[in-house]
Amino acid sequence: MSIDIHALSGAYAVDALDDIERAQFERHIADCASCRAEVDSLREAAALLPETADLTPPDALRELVLAGIQTVRPVPPVVLAAGDRGRSTRRRFPRLVAAAVALIALGGVGGAVVWQSDDDRSGVVEAQRVQDAPDARTYTQEMGDGGSVTIVRSEKLNQAVVTTAGLEPLADDETYELWLIHDGVMVPAGITDGDVSNLLLEGDPRTASGAGITIEPEGGSEEPSLPPIAQLDFKQA
Repeated sequence: MSIDIHALSGAYAVDALDDIERAQFERHIADCASCRAEVDSLREAAALLPETADLTPPDALRELVLAGIQTVRPVPPVVLAAGDRGRSTRRRFPRLVAAAVALIALGGVGGAVVWQSDDDRSGVVEAQRVQDAPDARTYTQEMGDGGSVTIVRSEKLNQAVVTTAGLEPLADDETYELWLIHDGVMVPAGITDGDVSNLLLEGDPRTASGAGITIEPEGGSEEPSLPPIAQLDFKQA
């Protein structure tokens, strides 16, 4: 099967070719100004991506994406003739990279873009479902140091999300641990190193009578080692 040599520009730009393909493409770009320019532009665009990979997006961008989930209708795939596939892929690739760079620029106005895994995106969608559930109830506790903890729970979905604000920074060997309370016993429900936004709690929120937060050794504990710094009663809204 013959390969459209032009279609290798994207893979070459990110060093994704094997030795034979790389040698073939390098011989090709020696005489192809178009492919040389395309490779240069892709490398320049790709070089910008790691600079923002660990930064947090602005709240406005998150809300815009979530709103679009509810309103944007998926478009069916375009089936291409066999002879057009390589060239179409080659022409779309620069646009995909350009779109990624555009997102970076958008994030630069009010914060940068964070690249999320499938698990991250799934967690955001699930948290939004809990908040939008018809039976969702909100529980908030203000802490004496000015911090606060809020839990939104849906018994129907058997899920709950927690948001905290104003938690004090911890030592490197400590973590905040979240708990669900069942028959007076605190059951582990997750850990965090600091403030969180809409974090899904682990476990069985439907049958829990409340929730709490403690400070534990790094990695968390099977049972609390210190009294809770916050505790919420699900019997009170």
